[in-house]
Amino acid sequence: MFTGIITDVGRVRSVEQQGDTRFVVETTFDTASVAMGASIACSGVCLTVIDKGPGWFAVQASAETLAKTKLGVLGQGGALNLERALRVGDELGGHIVTGHVDGVGKVATIVPEGESLRFTFEAPAKLARYIASKGSVAIDGISLTVNEVEGARFGVNVIPFTRAHTTLGRAKAGDPVNIEVDILARYVGRLSETA
Repeated sequence: MFTGIITDVGRVRSVEQQGDTRFVVETTFDTASVAMGASIACSGVCLTVIDKGPGWFAVQASAETLAKTKLGVLGQGGALNLERALRVGDELGGHIVTGHVDGVGKVATIVPEGESLRFTFEAPAKLARYIASKGSVAIDGISLTVNEVEGARFGVNVIPFTRAHTTLGRAKAGDPVNIEVDILARYVGRLSETA
């Protein structure tokens, strides 16, 4: 489990096609404190550490993960929002994020609004019903509050701190984003389908 509070922006050092795809990620994390087999959210995708060294760790992504997330288009030099797994007793500063991406959306528009930027994202149609005004959503692993929803599009405000400490500071219209809907919305939606 994660909180959607990004603690590092890593960079893909290499991508190797093996049976699955191996990503080597450069990080400022103290990798001596990262256990082999630990979970790290990489732009919202929960991946398992399979190798590590000073200033880097490696993860493996299956064909399913590459097909269902934007990791499939991420190459060498690509930036990743990083978050280590939540430990019991840690502050829950964002919202509960599982690291199980629900779909890939895109940045529709970015408009200045005060010192913030108003991002409008477009979600896959099947996810739109799970996104609610004043609810939570994880975009590339970042916990954000939804301002408004219109069909499959929804808006959020991104403050300067978030832009400076996540990949949203480099985002532009048309960019793909990993979307994870709020876990509570997912289960309420599922219960309403079976009721």
